[in-house]
Amino acid sequence: MEATKSRAFARVLTYLMLAFYAVITIIPFLWALSASFKTLAEISTTGLSFIPKHFTLDNYKYIFTSEQMFPRWFLNSVMVGISVTLLNLLLNSLAGYSLARFDFPGNKLIFFFILTILMVPDKVTLIPQYLIIKDLGWLNSYRSLIIPAAVQATYIFMMRQFFISFPKELEEAAEMDGMSRIGMFFRVALPLAGPPLAAMAIFTFMGSWNEFLKPLLFMSERAMFTLPLGLNTFKGQYISYWNYIMAASMVFTLPALLVYVFGNRFFIKGITFTGTK
Repeated sequence: MEATKSRAFARVLTYLMLAFYAVITIIPFLWALSASFKTLAEISTTGLSFIPKHFTLDNYKYIFTSEQMFPRWFLNSVMVGISVTLLNLLLNSLAGYSLARFDFPGNKLIFFFILTILMVPDKVTLIPQYLIIKDLGWLNSYRSLIIPAAVQATYIFMMRQFFISFPKELEEAAEMDGMSRIGMFFRVALPLAGPPLAAMAIFTFMGSWNEFLKPLLFMSERAMFTLPLGLNTFKGQYISYWNYIMAASMVFTLPALLVYVFGNRFFIKGITFTGTK
């Protein structure tokens, strides 16, 4: 009886803590959403208020009509995000499948090298990346953001863990039917790897979509800015147009939010499957 009460109390306490954390997390988003419908003067004078006194859509009209580069920045982010996501889905899956299924010389060494890469912070490699991209003549081009991010050690490791636990009997049955190894990968293994692929797609797209530092480092032409970098142009030395920044931030947040909402159940399954063997 006492044990049951203790578990119930622990569960209630856990839910209260999660609810408190959810409230703390959502309050800044709600304020930003409210501020996107306010004038700059109201944002500067009213403080933390969630209901606009003078509701206006002028901020959204401005970023889509007066700021001519905003649609281009949006398309740049979409193109880079989709390209990086598709390349990661293909290349990381191929690499993870190869490490899990093929016992070739150097397999363990390559896997150890991948684990070593996971321990290196991304910021450490920024200067070498910049120098390489500069020598290749890729500055101010989509290639500078897409190709270096096309393969990621984290997701190679994740896909390897999934394919290690993937039943070999399915591939053996396909092999008896005369299917090649490439056919087994694309027609048997990959279609059944939906949950981890969805988890990888969500992580990759959101990481690429929110990337600020690399576009700042590699792009100097306004036409090649992505949305996170473009939003920074609304901040000046003496005045920051927070009304435009909030409106643009809401537009910026929407695609990533939709990707997570529609892929949430696959995301949870992917984390569960890749964590078991």
